[in-house]
Amino acid sequence: MSACKRLVCLVKQRRLWAPTRRNVSTWSPVGTAFNARPHKRQDFFEKSVGLFGVPELSSPEGFQAAAKTALRNTERLVGRACSSPAGVGTVECFDQLSDELCKVADLADFIKVAHPDPEYREAAEKTCIEIGTVVEKLNTNVELCQSLKKLLDDPKIVAQLDPDTRRVAELFMFDFEISGIHLDEKLVKAVGLHVKLLDLNNAFLIGSHTPNRIAKAAIPQHLHMHFGSEGSFIQVGGLHADSPDDLLREIAYRVYLYPNADLLDCLEELLRCRYKLAKLVGYKSYGHRALKGTMAKSPETVMSFLQLLTDKLSDRYHNLQLSAELPIPPVKPSDVFLNGFRGVLTRKWAIKGPSLYSPYLSLGGCMEGLNSLFSQLYGVSLMSEHPSAGEVWSEDVRKLAVVHETEGLLGHIYCDFFQRSDKPHQDCHFTIRGGRWCQDAGRYQLPVVVLMLSLPHPTKSAPTLLTPGMMENLFHEMGHAMHSMLGRTRYQHVTGTRCATDFAEVPSILMEYFATDYRVLSQFARHYQTGQPLPESMVARLSESKKVCGAADTQLQIFYAVLDQIYHSKPQNRSTTEILKDMQQKFYGLPYTPNTAWQLRFSHLIGYGAKYYSYLMSRAVASMVWKQCFIQDPLNRSETILNTLRHSTKLQTKEHCLSRLTKTRN
Repeated sequence: MSACKRLVCLVKQRRLWAPTRRNVSTWSPVGTAFNARPHKRQDFFEKSVGLFGVPELSSPEGFQAAAKTALRNTERLVGRACSSPAGVGTVECFDQLSDELCKVADLADFIKVAHPDPEYREAAEKTCIEIGTVVEKLNTNVELCQSLKKLLDDPKIVAQLDPDTRRVAELFMFDFEISGIHLDEKLVKAVGLHVKLLDLNNAFLIGSHTPNRIAKAAIPQHLHMHFGSEGSFIQVGGLHADSPDDLLREIAYRVYLYPNADLLDCLEELLRCRYKLAKLVGYKSYGHRALKGTMAKSPETVMSFLQLLTDKLSDRYHNLQLSAELPIPPVKPSDVFLNGFRGVLTRKWAIKGPSLYSPYLSLGGCMEGLNSLFSQLYGVSLMSEHPSAGEVWSEDVRKLAVVHETEGLLGHIYCDFFQRSDKPHQDCHFTIRGGRWCQDAGRYQLPVVVLMLSLPHPTKSAPTLLTPGMMENLFHEMGHAMHSMLGRTRYQHVTGTRCATDFAEVPSILMEYFATDYRVLSQFARHYQTGQPLPESMVARLSESKKVCGAADTQLQIFYAVLDQIYHSKPQNRSTTEILKDMQQKFYGLPYTPNTAWQLRFSHLIGYGAKYYSYLMSRAVASMVWKQCFIQDPLNRSETILNTLRHSTKLQTKEHCLSRLTKTRN
């Protein structure tokens, strides 16, 4: 038989065989997109559209071109903002200026940690520093500040502004103030500290995600398969906290958290610079500076909140053994850090462990469940799209269009869900492009976001199967994505998750309640082979474990939040590790493990510096929303908080936040 005939025969055989590969043939297009590996398209004539459809980003060098274009537009907009008559147009110009820089900086901020090609990562990192430096200089541009101050100081002009425009103007002015615009002769020093902090933030963020290495000979051979390999070394890039193997978790904990001297110096210098900057611009500490624009307002309020939570949890936490149906097993830090106490129980209580839930929780099935939930609550559908050549950074990335039943396309979500080497082991939401009304073009700029998880790949015999914890994390991150899609604000400066930090987690934490409600799970949680629904008794047991361990999980978060507050208070004259050891004993109780430095993996210190308490405050608000709006019927669209999300510009104060949330129910 000729080679050509053999090829035709093989193609025919594949066509006959392909439809029977799946064990269950009822997946929707969204479910199919996530329950199987994507088919590679070899079209050598298809031109690259560039990352996220940005033509310049077809190569690493394109970042320089994109940055130059953004900076050229920035100069033009600065001139317009400084010369235009004070009014709504001034605020629109400021927002467009912010958007020009954010569209490049936010994209680069993602690529520098996620792209598998080191040349792309390096180019993106340089762009982040370049754009960040320009932003800090603009925040101390006196002429630019005066144009905004002229607007806000005129009562007649302010009275003509709509509430959203006025609030955005006030937020831009706040950025000027905390950057030290009032310092006069000290302004140059403030700018220098800002620029230095950009470098330190970037170095710490990259270091916090970098794996630690250990010689292969130091680890039992049967565990090698669980880690990355580099010559004669094993790379440990995460804690493996979900593993049922005690030894594997212990090794990962000690190696991954082993202190890096350079990174320790970086963190301590970063905290010193933040304190110096805060003092320079007139604040008692960096915590006071960071919290001025939040619902909490001050570190004193935050610490009172955390101490109150600790006091309330004390009895429940110490009597956990008495309240549990099953005995509580001994617990070590390697069991719970970054994973919570509930995972320990679902592992160590032999019955109903995570592996028994996973067959019912295929990734595609969960995505179908989310699609159904969003359709019922918001009238929104997720539609799978095939990315164009060069649009994504890995062939495993899935692209979703978010389409409203009456308003049409709302934006796009890129789902980077699967494990790969050099990828951070952290679940994250990234805003690539914020939504805004484009006055000049007369259209709405559609938002683009990325969700990053670290899930196992599907195999030939089974789709990706999730543990209950993985499924809950998926729902959490999709909550962020839908906040970005539905928060269709006039200004990108406050779009989606760009609201008050201590409110930004509310929609995502609210989604966790849906993830453990049987009325929701029963719509999609089915065995990937048999199609049998997840038994209600198993869901009840999962919910019970969550209640039992809620106090301990919350106490762990309190410890993280307290540590964040102490780091950003006045200088302690002791190392960050000594502070961690002390706070861990006072606010968590588990002993410190010698020769570990968990704080070096606490990457939230960069984006959430002095604001990590936001998770706890957001959890309190999300609990209130669930009880008031959804507990009776989680699928009733009349109880949705859609309007709350769409008007997120009004969620900048506690009063606005609570009033809108309570009105939703009424």
